[in-house]
Amino acid sequence: MSIRYLVAGAAAILLSACASSNGHQSASVNGRAGQKMTVRTTAYTHTEAGGSVNGIGGRLRFKSNVRSAAADWSWLPLGTRFRIAGDKQEYVIEDYGSALVGRQTIDMYMPTRKMMNNWGVRHVEIEVLEWGSKSMSLKLLAGRTRHDHVRTMVASLRGQGVIAMGAMPKARTF
Repeated sequence: MSIRYLVAGAAAILLSACASSNGHQSASVNGRAGQKMTVRTTAYTHTEAGGSVNGIGGRLRFKSNVRSAAADWSWLPLGTRFRIAGDKQEYVIEDYGSALVGRQTIDMYMPTRKMMNNWGVRHVEIEVLEWGSKSMSLKLLAGRTRHDHVRTMVASLRGQGVIAMGAMPKARTF
């Protein structure tokens, strides 16, 4: 079995474990299910850096019941599910990006560059359906700290406050 399939399988298990089945555990992480907030949104597509693979090793989703979205996982943890007000479509945070860290912005996955450009920048009201898990976010990110933006998220998830990008020492490799 290839390593890619192993990573994708482990990622699916991680994502499914991010939210509790009854919503009690995950809702207490950041807020409550049903919480509404106005957020800045942008869009990205698979032809940009990162390709068609999300932050948990699966494929970015658009033509399904749940669409992919990206955010700073120390703000909106892995597995957070939400809807845009007035829309029935559900989104899940399963990706992250360096431009999102510390910005409280959600990046919506779009399958084409034209759709991405048409989305532009929008401030929308979202309703959080279920909060993801900060501990699962940390678990997944902890092994990726060679990147400044990941180190920043990890430090924030560990309660070490916001650390300026580049301020943390590089992780040692052995």
